Amino acid sequence: MAQVSLRNLTKKFDEVVAVNQVNLEIKDQEFVVLVGPSGCGKTTTLRMVAGLEEITEGEIYIGDRLVNNLASKDRDIAMVFQSYALYPHMKVFDNMAFGLKMRKVPKDERMTLVYEAADVLGIKDLLDRKPRQLSGGQRQRVALGRAIVRKPDVFLFDEPLSNLDAKLRVQMRTELIQLHNRLKSTSLYVTHDQVEAMTMGDRIVVMNDGFIQQVGSPLELYNTPVNFFVASFIGSPAMNFLDCRLTESKGVLSVQTSGFKILLPVDLSGKVKASNVTNFLIGVRPEDIAPKGTGEHSVRKSEPINAQINIIETLGKETYLNITAGDDNMMAVISPNVEVNLEETIGFEINLDKIHLFNKDSGEAVF
Repeated sequence: MAQVSLRNLTKKFDEVVAVNQVNLEIKDQEFVVLVGPSGCGKTTTLRMVAGLEEITEGEIYIGDRLVNNLASKDRDIAMVFQSYALYPHMKVFDNMAFGLKMRKVPKDERMTLVYEAADVLGIKDLLDRKPRQLSGGQRQRVALGRAIVRKPDVFLFDEPLSNLDAKLRVQMRTELIQLHNRLKSTSLYVTHDQVEAMTMGDRIVVMNDGFIQQVGSPLELYNTPVNFFVASFIGSPAMNFLDCRLTESKGVLSVQTSGFKILLPVDLSGKVKASNVTNFLIGVRPEDIAPKGTGEHSVRKSEPINAQINIIETLGKETYLNITAGDDNMMAVISPNVEVNLEETIGFEINLDKIHLFNKDSGEAVF
């Protein structure tokens, strides 16, 4: 396997800049996920690595080789597509062996490689079937098998699970992670699903408008987003964002929204003063809002905020609440064991160790 290096990678379609000065180092055997909304540039980036899209500017290295001018077949990569891209008239065995046949791999070796991959994926009993006789999950395994037999330096995945139903997506996610751990492969995976990204990636690359917004482990992105976009994109349900202003009394800073006021701990106050920012948004994740006395006991909490419960969504393992404090509307996620009533007004506490403050003008995080 090999590392992948993207250096100042740019792609323009006429006047539209789809990918803008992307720099990324993917380590050998690392599973990296590109995530972002439609049109952010993630698939275009993947296609440039694959050699399916011409590079406008920049360089791509696979291992020590500069591959800008190499054809896809010479880059030693294997790609798994969203649409499976299986030949409908060929049996599973022939679909998996086709790339090897084109490379003039001897027949005996082709058979060995296909049977090994089929065994890893649990599809040995499907080798004599045609794609129309397979379920969506089985077709995806065949597409994976076709990539595995190549034993490439790098695996590229273009939203391979998006055509599957929810239950099968969860199963295939697990299988892909297990497969990666077994093959010790270098993988670049594209998805718009942040849950997929969080559960699969060693590191996640968040993209928007052609730019990389942040690169980090799932927990780094969740706990310390560098800007408003990353904070809003990572996490489900999404983070609550409220307009706020800062007030100071006797050296103590407070965050004041239309519906509540919370005192900032000394360490957070210091970060605010050092930032020289004057226009703020406060961000609070729904799971960091809890009815008084029900949250974690080891964290710093705000004084209770009186809020009315507008909507209760019971999901079994947790309960979603839509609540209103003054003019502020927020989402809270609480334990299903906590009893609450519709249109009831109760006190909620915010975990002060998990609040976020953003520069409203630039979108950058203050903390």
